Amino acid sequence: MSEITTAEANARRNTATILDVREEAETAEGMIPGAVHIPLGQLASRLGELDAGRPVITVCASGNRSAHAAVDLLVAGFRADTMAGGMTAWETEGRPTHKP
Repeated sequence: MSEITTAEANARRNTATILDVREEAETAEGMIPGAVHIPLGQLASRLGELDAGRPVITVCASGNRSAHAAVDLLVAGFRADTMAGGMTAWETEGRPTHKP
């Protein structure tokens, strides 16, 4: 697992799955367009919803939960990176969001 910047995550949005592991109340405030939402606590039971052949970029509010998610994905056989700074950094930089 590596930690990538928001710019790198943005550049890879079309070739990787953006996985938002925040809770429902957090994602209601805004998500990266096209992101898949699976709360961290449900990830192990919902791995089948992800394409194992596609890299995953994990996202949370600040980068802590997403780092744990990326490790869990690596153990499960996925290629995964985490986005440094999470949605806090994404939004601070003025990157696009949408409300689900």
